[in-house]
Amino acid sequence: MNLNQNVVIDDKKHIRSFVLRGGRLTKLQKNAIERYSDTYCIPFNSACPLQTESTFNNSNPLIIEIGFGMGVTTASIASSFPKNNYLGIEVFLSGVGKLLHEIHSKKLDNVRIIRFNAVEVLQEMVPDNSITGFHIFFPDPWHKKKHNKRRLVQKDFIEIMQKKLIPGGYIYAVTDWTPYAEWMLEEFNKVNSLVNSAKNGYCDPVAWRPLTKFEQKGLAKNHSIHEIWVKKETNKSGS
Repeated sequence: MNLNQNVVIDDKKHIRSFVLRGGRLTKLQKNAIERYSDTYCIPFNSACPLQTESTFNNSNPLIIEIGFGMGVTTASIASSFPKNNYLGIEVFLSGVGKLLHEIHSKKLDNVRIIRFNAVEVLQEMVPDNSITGFHIFFPDPWHKKKHNKRRLVQKDFIEIMQKKLIPGGYIYAVTDWTPYAEWMLEEFNKVNSLVNSAKNGYCDPVAWRPLTKFEQKGLAKNHSIHEIWVKKETNKSGS
């Protein structure tokens, strides 16, 4: 399987696509890619919509994690909830290699990976009203004001996600950058079909989400962890 596909940047799009990131691979990551990518990686193919039953050999709920980093959290959650299916989307090849290693070592049958731009994956491969939840953990905050437009969580992308959610499905986002947390709340509030039941907008820590190394670094810098959980209304299609 070719994991080095290129994503063309199209400046005419409201949501930008980014090139796939390579970088130096460890021996472990390279070995995992060579041995396990054919089994657990799904190639991007706009002509082939994702079919849960054929991909996972079951019809269990499907949760998508966007930008899984090194994949340790993904593997931990998937191991804790074997009756859910998980699809991780990531552009960094090193992260793909690490998660492939985790999948094999933990013998996880409920995780698959797509190495491509998440916007195009959702638009071209994921059917509407088919996803139980989205996880977005510690996305790049793009903290400089001139770079805010590059943030993943913004109205246009949220609207794409809510179309893919089943009624009652959720989006769970976490950040340690307070200005980004405030930004996310504002952007989620712009999408009428999504409901945030938390009194101040931020939900209590979700017990099953493991503490990540990135999160530990943020806490060491006295950063506050902000968690947001929104659900798609059950009486609206959102389309």
